[in-house]
Amino acid sequence: MECQSFITKLNRLTGKTFRLPTEAEWEFAARGGKQSQGYKYAGSNDPSEVSWYSNNSGSQTHAVATKTPNELGLYDMSGNVSEWCSDWYGPYGSEPQTNPAGPTSGSYRTYRGGSWLFSEKNCRVSARDWRGPDSHSTAIGMRLAF
Repeated sequence: MECQSFITKLNRLTGKTFRLPTEAEWEFAARGGKQSQGYKYAGSNDPSEVSWYSNNSGSQTHAVATKTPNELGLYDMSGNVSEWCSDWYGPYGSEPQTNPAGPTSGSYRTYRGGSWLFSEKNCRVSARDWRGPDSHSTAIGMRLAF
């Protein structure tokens, strides 16, 4: 995964510890953390307010922070580009969980957030998808945890 190589170099250069968020961390942040107002999208129930998706993107990525942020002040957690998470993909358990851990191995990595390429349905905070860790797409990026 190229982003892991980038993170390793960034950590070496800065002396800090950056990483990809877990899927649970990503969703908590996208939902607005403890300030969540229960929106379907990160910061609104209207996807056009907070996301670039297939109906409004012109089939391209847009500059960050050109839409409204969520309750934590985070931009583009719904739409624009999907974001890799550190978790391997696996089905959710049937019981409610707090900060669930993903599988310890697998063939696919999880990404979240939807993108300019997808419909508004795929930009909901609850939406999730997966790809092989060596996949490339102009519609998938990363957000680092520190």
